[in-house]
Amino acid sequence: MDMKIAVAGGTGLVGRLVVDEVRRAGATPVVIARSAGVDLVTGAGLAAALDGVHAVVDTSNVDTMSARRSIAFFETATGHLLAAGAAAGVRHHVALSIVGCDRVDLPYYRGKRRQEELVAAGPVPWSVLRATQFHEFAEQLISRSPRPLALAPRMRTQPVAAREVATELVATAVDRPQGLLPDLAGPRPEAMDVMVRRVLARRGGRRLVVPVPMVGRAGRQTKAGGLLPGADATLGVETFDEWLARA
Repeated sequence: MDMKIAVAGGTGLVGRLVVDEVRRAGATPVVIARSAGVDLVTGAGLAAALDGVHAVVDTSNVDTMSARRSIAFFETATGHLLAAGAAAGVRHHVALSIVGCDRVDLPYYRGKRRQEELVAAGPVPWSVLRATQFHEFAEQLISRSPRPLALAPRMRTQPVAAREVATELVATAVDRPQGLLPDLAGPRPEAMDVMVRRVLARRGGRRLVVPVPMVGRAGRQTKAGGLLPGADATLGVETFDEWLARA
């Protein structure tokens, strides 16, 4: 029997890769996105989308630096996904989260914490995969910065290839629910401002890189290694430089 796997946020950076990986795994992807007629915030279209679905992979996201907005989005979207999933008989809910969201008090991370809490307490058997920042994050920082600047937080991370995250999410979805999985990270730590400089050098971009210190409690937590993976982490293969050369 054909296995159907729904991908929430299936048109986003990781979601698109997950959809491709679902196909490679021989399953049928169901894209959950507004462009596909499904709205996580209102719940419209969810019941029909999840009909006959074996597993849900939640890669949904909200672009905000507000803790209030982040919490509100993930509470609403996750609540709708879990309720509709339980009603449809979904057997496995897989959520993509972030390494360090439980120990670094960034506003966005508070929403991810709430998402994890709801999934763990929810009615559908679950797995949560925390991944580090993607290689693509440096490029996103550049695109969000006002020209002629490129603002880069002064932080250490261990970036991972988004396609490796997608592969792990799908492998998890077709397996049994496992609760909180080991962290997933790239092969080596990097400094974010250095990553931004490398992207600009590779692309030939003419911007002034401005390293931005992370201050306050979140800054101290980050400086203490809060965004780096745990000792039992699963490490990806592709380095940032290899990704940059390929991309």
